[in-house]
Amino acid sequence: MAKRIPTEQLIALYNRMALHSQRHPERKRLVEDFAYSFGVSENTVRRQLKKHIHSSEAIRADRNLPRVLSQAQMLLYCRVIAALKLRTSNKKGTHLSTKACISILEAHGVETKQGFIKAPQGVLKKTTVNRYLKNWGYDSVSMHVEPAVTRFEAECSNDCWQFDFTPSDLKQLPSGNGKKLFIANITDDKSGVLYCEYVESDGEDALTALRFLFNAMAAKLIPGIPFQGIPKVIYTDNGAFAKSALLKRVLALLGVELKTHLPKGKDGRRTTARSKGKIERANRTVKESFEPLFHLHQPESLEQINTWARKYLLQYNDLLHRSEKCSRLEAWKRFLPEEGYREMCSWKKFCQIVREPESRKVASDGCVNIDGVKFQLATDMAGLTVTLLHGVFDSELYVELDNETHGPFYPFSGPIPLHSYQATAKSKREKRADDIELLANTLEVPLSVMTGNSDDGVIKHLKTAYAIQQKTASIPFEEKRNTQFANRLEAKHAVSKYLCKPLAVLSKAQLEYIDQIVTQSLDKDEVLSKVKQYFALSLYQASEK
Repeated sequence: MAKRIPTEQLIALYNRMALHSQRHPERKRLVEDFAYSFGVSENTVRRQLKKHIHSSEAIRADRNLPRVLSQAQMLLYCRVIAALKLRTSNKKGTHLSTKACISILEAHGVETKQGFIKAPQGVLKKTTVNRYLKNWGYDSVSMHVEPAVTRFEAECSNDCWQFDFTPSDLKQLPSGNGKKLFIANITDDKSGVLYCEYVESDGEDALTALRFLFNAMAAKLIPGIPFQGIPKVIYTDNGAFAKSALLKRVLALLGVELKTHLPKGKDGRRTTARSKGKIERANRTVKESFEPLFHLHQPESLEQINTWARKYLLQYNDLLHRSEKCSRLEAWKRFLPEEGYREMCSWKKFCQIVREPESRKVASDGCVNIDGVKFQLATDMAGLTVTLLHGVFDSELYVELDNETHGPFYPFSGPIPLHSYQATAKSKREKRADDIELLANTLEVPLSVMTGNSDDGVIKHLKTAYAIQQKTASIPFEEKRNTQFANRLEAKHAVSKYLCKPLAVLSKAQLEYIDQIVTQSLDKDEVLSKVKQYFALSLYQASEK
């Protein structure tokens, strides 16, 4: 520790030094003698003088001005060196050092729009250049300065929703299905009303986003949460779901504009991948005030955790608005447009909107294959090119042909058993073809078509080539047809095929009636006739009710 000099002695030294000018050599001698007498260094004396006695030091007239080069030349070299550092920067902020930039300027020079610039050898010093880079605002900190952030706020409720997925601190539910637990959040930009749900997913996929957005836009069955409607704009980050063509198409059909911030590094110095503020603040609030309660009571299922989340939403939306003297929910009601909010469609209609058209040629058996699942279409569509309307939320398939929608069609049940026959009703296309074939076999053409003479006779009975007279003996083909079922199990299997559904889904009364039929008789025509009459009568009675 440096020896402390008495303050009165320092004052006496200062008074003796004040008799001379700032740069008089006598001042230095006085400091040397004073330091020797107290057994300390000159630096200690000057430091304690500066600490206890505030005196103005002499300042050079050319302070902060270059002396070897002119100010214009030094400024030019500093600008070039700053440009070299910026040009060689990577995403981690690493760039060429000042020494390396000086070496390039002295040894090789730099070509600019103003011409070729090369510094003379030994003139530029690293410390001097670094000082002027900092003083003139060309250092790394100044070169990466960002423009001021401009805040925005919607004019009305439901004008803009901010949407985001964030991983839950719970990570996974005890169910152990291997999927991650996410919080899907929507906050209204004007009112700050929050709606969130916990979802299980492998990532931020479009299907999860579509299901959540429907729940957010639809009317809630939760008392105290009237928040609903279709927004004008949804603002989100550049997650995987935001790049989905399906999501963009569905939102466009709903009249919603999807906006995302620019990716990182796409707007110069401005940080474009900046957090969206309001939704990120809501995420943080949920994680700080709601999720810590899971340490006291851990949820067992997704339904349970969402039930708890709905109760938390009532508390959150009842908090005071950031600028209005009312709650967030009251602010949402107050700032709704005069014409009101746009109601969301039903889930059935939403599933139709999600259906994505795909052009496909139907196979010869009237089936199409979608993601490994074979669907049986109408027989008259075999060989035609149709538009498939298969929704990601649908278990059935719809088909568009000649501007008409047909369906629903269900997965193909498989080929029929060997030694059995299943007749299908003729389609309109097949009937049309039969009519033309009949007409072709019966029409008569004048011989003038061949000779060019209009008075030639008419070819009578023009038939197809295969209609020839049989002159040799032959045995007619005899079709052997089994009219009886082998047993009751085979009869029930035939009834199931006729109804196109398993017997297990039928009611108890229907099953008892089928058992009664197959017990009384195993004749094919009789069994199927009674089944047809019974179910036709059931449908008629149901329609009358």
